Amino acid sequence: MDVQKQAPRSRPALDAETHALAEELFQVIRQGDTKRVRRLLEMGLVPNLCDSKGDSLLMLASYHGHLDMARLLLQYGADPELANERNQTPLAGAAYKGDINMARLLLAHKADVNGRKPGAKTPLMFAAMFNREEMVELLVEQGADPSLTNADGMTAAMLAQVMGADKSRATLNV
Repeated sequence: MDVQKQAPRSRPALDAETHALAEELFQVIRQGDTKRVRRLLEMGLVPNLCDSKGDSLLMLASYHGHLDMARLLLQYGADPELANERNQTPLAGAAYKGDINMARLLLAHKADVNGRKPGAKTPLMFAAMFNREEMVELLVEQGADPSLTNADGMTAAMLAQVMGADKSRATLNV
């Protein structure tokens, strides 16, 4: 018998207590309380848990610059390619913030340097748009493709130009 696994069509409703516990957990991640999260992971916390916006624990750790938290989550099997509802990966979050050490960690754990959903922005596009010159250089060194386009047909260099990110644009146009 061939049974296909399908994602649920809707999210299960959470009771108030479970919802409050989940919100507390996401706040702990945002604050970077690595010791507490380690205990929860040891007790069986699923490392790919996502909040109501689709942000995974790793995405939140990445976006908020908690390198030790991200390292811990990756050790417990967090998926560096798990995108949120805006089609952003943890590497895109690190690129947006300009967090070089976080980007290196994610890339070392096999984050796709060009990772995105079709038509969405790549990590390089986020770095370029916000003039994160060192991040642009790192991503290109790691194989980021500057010729990729978003849903509007714009490359990282074009997005940098629109945003007035002249240093990034110059780096990409070399």
